[in-house]
Amino acid sequence: MISDFNEILSESAKGMKKSAIRELLKLTQVPGIISFAGGLPAPESFPVEDLKKIIIEVLEEQASSALQYGATEGDQGLREVITKAYIKDGLDISIENVVITTASQQGLDLIAKIFINRGDKVLVGLPSYLGGLGAFNNYGANMIGIPFDEHGMRSDKVEEILADLKSKGEKPKFIYVIPDFQNPAGITMPNFRRKEIIDLAKKYDVLIIEDSPYRELRFEGEHQERMYAIDNTGQVVILGTFSKIFVPGFRIGWLIAHKDITDKIIVSKQSTDLCTSPFVQKLAVKYVRDGYFDKNLKNTIKLYREKRHIMLKGFEEYMPEGVTWTRPEGGLFLFLTVPEHIDSGKLFDKAIEKKVAFVKGSVFHCDGSGKNTMRINFSYASKEDIKEGVKRLAQVIKEALNE
Repeated sequence: MISDFNEILSESAKGMKKSAIRELLKLTQVPGIISFAGGLPAPESFPVEDLKKIIIEVLEEQASSALQYGATEGDQGLREVITKAYIKDGLDISIENVVITTASQQGLDLIAKIFINRGDKVLVGLPSYLGGLGAFNNYGANMIGIPFDEHGMRSDKVEEILADLKSKGEKPKFIYVIPDFQNPAGITMPNFRRKEIIDLAKKYDVLIIEDSPYRELRFEGEHQERMYAIDNTGQVVILGTFSKIFVPGFRIGWLIAHKDITDKIIVSKQSTDLCTSPFVQKLAVKYVRDGYFDKNLKNTIKLYREKRHIMLKGFEEYMPEGVTWTRPEGGLFLFLTVPEHIDSGKLFDKAIEKKVAFVKGSVFHCDGSGKNTMRINFSYASKEDIKEGVKRLAQVIKEALNE
């Protein structure tokens, strides 16, 4: 064995951190624990019977190509399906702007890989998606957190930071946003705020990464425009995925960007995995083209709307005074805030004792703030478990307030 393993590690490897949520999920799998922790889709939303039929058809009709290596940029049929859907949503794109990835997490990693040098600055939300923060951290990014208001990332703070960096002869590599049902906050950014941030990106010549894994899961309110569609000049890169709206186990995602960017993404992906599984891509194409996607998505939205309603009703009934939470119009999460003197990290251990789990909010803050917050998932637990889990969590918080 090497005498000092750490001595030969790269600087990137030395800076890598375990995912707090992945590690947490090991603990929450203990029997009897009601988990609001992971971002897991409901197993009852998985289209098992439809997939049995589709798998047989793909093997009978396309086995020679489905079981072979595929193109790095992705299956042409799937890229056509995605291109058509996004054109309907207002994007001025062609198939050349679409790259299939092994889930959107790979898209985040590839974005970081082609843009970030150690020390480069990146603007992210306070809070922001842990997987994005992890990907940027792995390549040595210096992340600058932008606080939120009720409309999401504050554009005035974005301009303040961009102006300050410009005065020093600097600018960030990109601004990372999750405009629809943001993870973890659950907030949807309205069109006016999206336009404000795009205008700032143009003014200061900065790229925008629009991470959009939940957009299709809207329960109420009106769809807002995609930031890419508002811009349509190449200032924005979109990341999408089937993980939350089809099945996560297939690990199918995509990236949409200006061709100059997709060309670099393809080259970078070639050295990562050669290609995303051709078999699951062909299953996805058939699933969409044969009408299963639209049918099952409606059922999933109905299910999640009901679960969110049960959770919100439980919060209103059981949570003590001084506790607040967001009311997401869609997605999988809401964000709960307790009085500032309470540390959600310390609450977690007590919650586990009462067999209920959440994710402490500080892990979603690049600066370590947000200690009195927590992310709550409502998609995974059963309706009955949501009711009971909310009661248990409320009791933990009440006891902490009375200490």
